[in-house]
Amino acid sequence: KREQFPDLAPFLWHTPGVVAALLQEIVAIYSLLSPPSLTAHASNRVCNALALLQCVASHHDTRSLFLQAHVPLFLYPFLNTVSKTRPFEYLRLTSLGVIGALVKVDDTDVINFLLSTEIIPLCLRTMEMGSELSKTVATFIVQKILLDETGLNYICATAERFFAVGAVLQNMVNTLAEQPSVRLLKHIIRCYLRLSDNPRAREALRQCLPELLRDANFTACLKDDRITRQWLAQLLQTVNTGDGSGAPPP
Repeated sequence: KREQFPDLAPFLWHTPGVVAALLQEIVAIYSLLSPPSLTAHASNRVCNALALLQCVASHHDTRSLFLQAHVPLFLYPFLNTVSKTRPFEYLRLTSLGVIGALVKVDDTDVINFLLSTEIIPLCLRTMEMGSELSKTVATFIVQKILLDETGLNYICATAERFFAVGAVLQNMVNTLAEQPSVRLLKHIIRCYLRLSDNPRAREALRQCLPELLRDANFTACLKDDRITRQWLAQLLQTVNTGDGSGAPPP
């Protein structure tokens, strides 16, 4: 029912003790992360607190305050978990939802905060081992970071960062050959297309772009998604010509 209360986020943030209580709910389960002993009940309880924090992260009046208080850092331990049980998966997915709410609005301050607090490795971890939905949200976050000029420059600043992202994207494409997902493939293609805007990354992609993306049988699942087919065509043209002038087909 959060949608019925447009001013819920400012109310939560400015009411004394509310955010402290929500953070207390989060900190209370840290001891259950390792060794992994999180129950469904404990996971549901903390995810309810995270849902309220997502509301705060989404609201234009509280987003910057949310960042200034470094609240997202309280969620990072959840993204660092590797257990694939349902309580942990639900916890990771809900935590990613909070970060996803931050990046939905194009705000360089958000991107700078996430980069300075090393969100990329945490997203890559989920992209490697999460459920399809968690992978999709994590890839969306990386996509939004890349779409910001600061984020693109950060990831392409060193070969180590670029190839860390590239290796995970490639593994995900290979996995999709066995477990197709149109919505996940869409975000992966958009990440590759954005990487191709950087000259050094574009040159590297000529060698390491997954061959499956050139396979018409593999990409046939996109037949009803005109925009993603345009992105893919532009990506392949850009990488093949190597000059960054690839234009989407009419």
